[in-house]
Amino acid sequence: MGFDVVIVGGGSAGCVLAPRLSEDASRTVLLIEAGPDYPSVDDLPPEIADGSFPVDTHDWGYASAPDVNGRTIRLLRGRLMGGCSSTNACLAVRGSPADYDAWASVGNEGWSFDEVMPFFRTCESDREFGDRPWHGRSGPLPIRRDALKDLAPAHAAALEAAATLGHPMIEDHNAPWAVGAGVAPVNRVDGVRMSTALTYLAEARDRPNLTIRPNVRVDRVLFDGVRTTAVVLAGATEGERIEAGTVVLAGGSYGSPAILQRSGLGPAADLAAAGVPLVADLPGVGRNLIDHAWLSVDVPADPPHAAAPLADVLITLHSADADPSGPPDIQLMSAPPIRVPSTESPTGALLFVGVTVLKPAARGRVSIVSPDPASPPAISPEHLGERHDVARAVEGIRVARLLLRTAPLSDLVRGAELRPAPGVPDEDDVAIEHALLASVGTYHHPVGTCRMGVDDMSVVDPGGRVHGVDGLRVCDASVMPDIPSANTNLPTIMVAERIAALMRREV
Repeated sequence: MGFDVVIVGGGSAGCVLAPRLSEDASRTVLLIEAGPDYPSVDDLPPEIADGSFPVDTHDWGYASAPDVNGRTIRLLRGRLMGGCSSTNACLAVRGSPADYDAWASVGNEGWSFDEVMPFFRTCESDREFGDRPWHGRSGPLPIRRDALKDLAPAHAAALEAAATLGHPMIEDHNAPWAVGAGVAPVNRVDGVRMSTALTYLAEARDRPNLTIRPNVRVDRVLFDGVRTTAVVLAGATEGERIEAGTVVLAGGSYGSPAILQRSGLGPAADLAAAGVPLVADLPGVGRNLIDHAWLSVDVPADPPHAAAPLADVLITLHSADADPSGPPDIQLMSAPPIRVPSTESPTGALLFVGVTVLKPAARGRVSIVSPDPASPPAISPEHLGERHDVARAVEGIRVARLLLRTAPLSDLVRGAELRPAPGVPDEDDVAIEHALLASVGTYHHPVGTCRMGVDDMSVVDPGGRVHGVDGLRVCDASVMPDIPSANTNLPTIMVAERIAALMRREV
């Protein structure tokens, strides 16, 4: 049996595409997801339902290639319906207008901030600011902010300390050009993580023209010449072929380029080395990997009496070398005390301020090493791989340290810094840099590996169509030309809304 559209990947984007495209009752849509499907809140495992902390129980098992020091890090990606929207910290932020204007400026017509704003509005139901022109009030995704009176003590203390240090206080991180400290917008309601599976997909599950197949993995896409004809499944369903009028890859920034490469689309030399017959030489497939590095300043704290949501306060700022008219390039996330083993903190708990460089210059890559879909790709994120990024990371660490030294947040600290550079003074750039390079992790925001554009290194056009073939699109964070100055789940949902709208118009 064939379908008009086969969507590969039921993550943040796939669970938007499937309901949007199946609104047309004459179009048959198949949504394939490699992990399990939990159709309702009552079906969710407890840790998936709890939106207070990110979880890793449904994961693809990716890891980075060894860096120059031989270190590898886990690269978590949700393997279940809803993808990372079912496992993340629920931060629902958009980024700066300058992010999207930059996408449009390199030939991606239709992706300027003014042009994507309607799709941000369409996706959300904003409880506090739905009556403002840059927000929506009737979309599938609920956006909420805790009231100041309801914040956990550590979150409230972090905001007060930030105000003391002169960070502008903002009520809405998603207001255009907002930069400063404020309560984070989240897609969490009554403690439940509201993924795209529980919101978008829930509204469409009963449609007769939508078929949902969980626990099914795709090997590759098939072509007749350069025309897409079908997808071939892997694993327990190995060899099964599903005919498709159009295939949309929504496997994420690691999964989508790997499927393209196994299908014969990618850098010719890399495919030859992996033993994959070439369909189209697309040198940009798997290149341009951009990710937010994760760093934090950790200090001892008293064990909490009760758990509080991890991510309720965000601070954005421009570094000393940034253009203040552009997007912020440093983000701090203040977290409440969390319990840890005594080997990690003498008090059995720690308080931390996370730091990320929002607009990194480093670029990594994703490459398959074998045509076997069970073999994970080689992933090189290149975190802090450019001097630009290292300098901004050091500045961010200094700001985080200062925040932790400022009352009332400092009142919660119970000892000297534990990580990343204990005993190293703020002025010692070299020692701090070494400590950061030895401890850097990922904020789990990979984008860009199938970037949209019009140059020779682009993979898809501004409508998500893969260059060089017909009937194949990519729609997920991998098409982003550059990373937004924000956590990437909400921008990914916007991308899916935008591409779904383009596909609906073409019928």
